[in-house]
Amino acid sequence: MLVTMDIALKERLQSLAEKYETADFIKDDPSQFMHRFSEPNQQERAAFIAAALSYGSRKQFIPRIQYILDGGIIPDNDDCFYRLHTNRMVRRFLSVVDGIEAEYGSLGEWIKANDIHTAIDAVSLITSHFAAHNASDLIPKNTNSSCKRVCMFLRWMVRDNSPVDLGLWTKQIDKSTLIMPMDTHVLQEAQKLGLIESKTGSMATAIKLTNRLKEFFPDDPTKADFALFGLGVDEENK
Repeated sequence: MLVTMDIALKERLQSLAEKYETADFIKDDPSQFMHRFSEPNQQERAAFIAAALSYGSRKQFIPRIQYILDGGIIPDNDDCFYRLHTNRMVRRFLSVVDGIEAEYGSLGEWIKANDIHTAIDAVSLITSHFAAHNASDLIPKNTNSSCKRVCMFLRWMVRDNSPVDLGLWTKQIDKSTLIMPMDTHVLQEAQKLGLIESKTGSMATAIKLTNRLKEFFPDDPTKADFALFGLGVDEENK
C-alpha cells in the first residue's frame, strides 16, 4: 500500500511540476525581473534584489523591486521602504551588493572565488557576509531559519533546462544540492501531502523536506517547488 501511495504521489507531484513550470509562470512571479536583462551579471543582480524583497503581498513588493531596479532614489533615513524595512536598511543591503560586484565583478564570480559547490555552502557564505557587514535586515544573519528567499535565489541561478530558472551557476553548484525554498505555504502543503511532519520553519526542516522530495525528483529536488505552488493554486480554484 505504501509503495502504491508513493507512486501516486510521485505522479501527482510530477504532473503539477510540469503544469506550472512554464514561461507563463514568470509574469506574476518575482523571477520576472531577472528575465528583463540579457547580461548574466545584470540577471544575477536583479534576481538577488528581487529575491531579497519577495515577501508579503506581490502587489506590494513587485513595485518596490521595480523602483530599485529603475534606479529610484532611496533617502538615507529611517522612513519605511517596504513593510518592516526602512530606506536605510535597503541602502545598506544594496551597498553590500555593490561592494561584492566592485570587488569580484559579479555575484557569480564571488561564488566562484569562494570555491562554493553546494547550496548550503552558498547560503552560509551569503548570510555570513551580509551579517559581517551589518546588513542582516533583508538577508538572514545565519542559516538557522529556512532562508527561503536565499534558497529561491539559488534555485533561479542553478537550475537549468527550465523556462523559469536561469541556470547561470549550474557548472558551479550541483542542482541536486539545492534546498527547497520553504515558507509557511510550502510547509503547509508538504504537511497535507504527508511529506513532512515538522512544523518549524527552520533550515533543518527545509533540508528534511528536500531529502524527502529527492525520492520523487532525485537529481532536481527543487523542481517540486512548482508542484507545491501549483497544489495550492489548484486547491484555490476548486
